[in-house]
Amino acid sequence: MTPVRLGIRENLAQFSLLVVVNAFVGAMVGMERTLLAPIAEQVFHLAAKSAVLSFIVVFGVTKAITNYLAGRLSDRFGRKHVLVAGWLVAAPVPFLLMAAPTWNWVLFANALLGISQGLTWSTTVIMKIDLAGPSKRGLAMGLNEFAGYFAVAGSALATGFLAASYGLRPQPFYLGVVFVAGGLALSALAVRETAQHVAAESNLHGAPREPIPTQRAVFWRTTLTDANLSSVTQAGFINNLNDGMAWGLFPLFFAAASMNLRQIGILAAIYPATWGVTQLFTGAWSDRIGRKWLIAAGMWVQAVGIVGVARASGFAGFATGAVLLGVGTAMVYPTLLAAIGDVAHPAWRASSVGVYRLWRDLGYAAGAVLAGIVADAFGLPAALWAVAGLTFASGLVVAFRMKETLAAGPGAVPPAGKV
Repeated sequence: MTPVRLGIRENLAQFSLLVVVNAFVGAMVGMERTLLAPIAEQVFHLAAKSAVLSFIVVFGVTKAITNYLAGRLSDRFGRKHVLVAGWLVAAPVPFLLMAAPTWNWVLFANALLGISQGLTWSTTVIMKIDLAGPSKRGLAMGLNEFAGYFAVAGSALATGFLAASYGLRPQPFYLGVVFVAGGLALSALAVRETAQHVAAESNLHGAPREPIPTQRAVFWRTTLTDANLSSVTQAGFINNLNDGMAWGLFPLFFAAASMNLRQIGILAAIYPATWGVTQLFTGAWSDRIGRKWLIAAGMWVQAVGIVGVARASGFAGFATGAVLLGVGTAMVYPTLLAAIGDVAHPAWRASSVGVYRLWRDLGYAAGAVLAGIVADAFGLPAALWAVAGLTFASGLVVAFRMKETLAAGPGAVPPAGKV
């Protein structure tokens, strides 16, 4: 029997396969980035911004709840089974979006998409953490999130160009059928279970210094009582709050500035593309310089990017703001996951990741609700300014409450002889 080894290089084939799988996962979200807000207004004639953004609320709530369950389910039934189940749930989504006769059908499709994303993206995160081991956790998360969000950008760009040439439906959603088929085939036929890598890492660390906490204890520790875990969690929540705003309001904001569908598609792609590519460097960078200040600074750069979009009036200004938002998000996103891995012991790490991702993706819903209410009451620019303020404040929480977690927590590499 081949001994289990930890590390990206040692598990390169499976790690690379999971990177490709997560690209298909991200592409499923990307196909909505350019299209659903215009579909809401032009096909279903929704006027209120809060109604337009309702699809993000549904997506965010279902994805958040499923994230919370995914960690527990993967511990109980195995990572691969949860990954395959997520792709099966995604299978009807592109067909529902092609044919939806009412907006409620779109909301139902987004509920399924949220469940699918919670199962598939959470599981690819957990499996890469399992394979990489403690020394390259930031790099592993950078590669994972690069694949997912670069695919979000590519899918958003492709669907925008298809919509400009053929209309909003159904042709752009044909891509979704390809994404589901590819992701499901790879997950079912080629991905291997990684639970044995968790056991190997647990043996490295020895038994936890304290009894394995209950699920309730993990929830409260990650949410509130552990200064490091809860600082990470609130930053993830606010990060996705501003992403939910960007997803829903940016296309409407750009359209109000007389951008056409091709331009909106390009602008919708710039932010996740920058985010995706930059994560190749920021995840690994956090393994060298630490997590705390990369997270705090990233939140502040995001705030500047949102303000840049709010103050701009043309394509160049919008693109500059989107690039800054992407860079700031890249500084934060893989680093937050790596910090969870630093602090949580392998015995309860998947559950802690699930709690973090519960709160993080509830940020989508919170961002859509907040942005919709403020935009309806005070206009689109006011919604952007409000979210920028919250994002800047989140960076202050990290700066004042969080301690550096790299090589300091129970997930760190133990010195020789100290296991």
